[in-house]
Amino acid sequence: METLIDQIRLYFIRVAGNGFWIFPELLFIGLVVYWVVDFLEGTRGERLFRAVIFILIVGFLVLKLVVGRLPLERLQYLYNGFLVGVLIIAVAAFQPEVRRALMRIGQSHLWSSATLQLSRTVEELVSAVLDLSSARIGAIIVIEKRVALGEFIETGVRLDARVTSELLRTIFYPGSALHDMAVLIRGDRIVAARVQLPLAEAAGMDSGGLGSRHRAAVGITTGSDAICLVVSEETGVISIAENGKLIRNLDETMLKKHLVGVIS
Repeated sequence: METLIDQIRLYFIRVAGNGFWIFPELLFIGLVVYWVVDFLEGTRGERLFRAVIFILIVGFLVLKLVVGRLPLERLQYLYNGFLVGVLIIAVAAFQPEVRRALMRIGQSHLWSSATLQLSRTVEELVSAVLDLSSARIGAIIVIEKRVALGEFIETGVRLDARVTSELLRTIFYPGSALHDMAVLIRGDRIVAARVQLPLAEAAGMDSGGLGSRHRAAVGITTGSDAICLVVSEETGVISIAENGKLIRNLDETMLKKHLVGVIS
């Protein structure tokens, strides 16, 4: 035990001996790791990335602080080969995420493209919600923001399709296979349909006589920063939920104002 403590102490002494520039380097490394985790959040690659980091940290602690003091060169050689295998597997496993990251980096006119994408998504959402309202077709649409909703996505049917008014109307059309429960949107993509959401307690809601869609909208926005659009099947009234609060009786102008202000 004393040997391990001495190794840790000597390591920090060597780190401190590198001078002031060690702190900007560590800060930069931390920012890169944070960006990667934030980029992967809510994807299947998130758990794999955490597992790789765990393996690297455990391997460093075991080999450098313990095995380094013992004549176990063969174990260290095998571990180095194992790391190469882990990196190769990680590259193959992260292929969709790597492709998505490279596409983002390679995009030209980033800000104008993002603004155009936002405007198009809002227009498609507003058009779909107004059509559903006039036809008295019930709907609930969740728009994911910073807090990932991966656990709820897994309860539904994955789609990964671009947000269009026609597709949303088709999904919520009565009798279709996906019309029940919620649609979840991430960016300009419909990630999943038939998503089950948590219901807020009816006693804690301000307005009485609201159905399960409105309770689900309040429930999902209470535990996350998402926003949720609801169309009442009985009245056609359009509502929006945010931070656990429900705003009802929205017209087209009010709906656009809320969506642009919240999504941007």
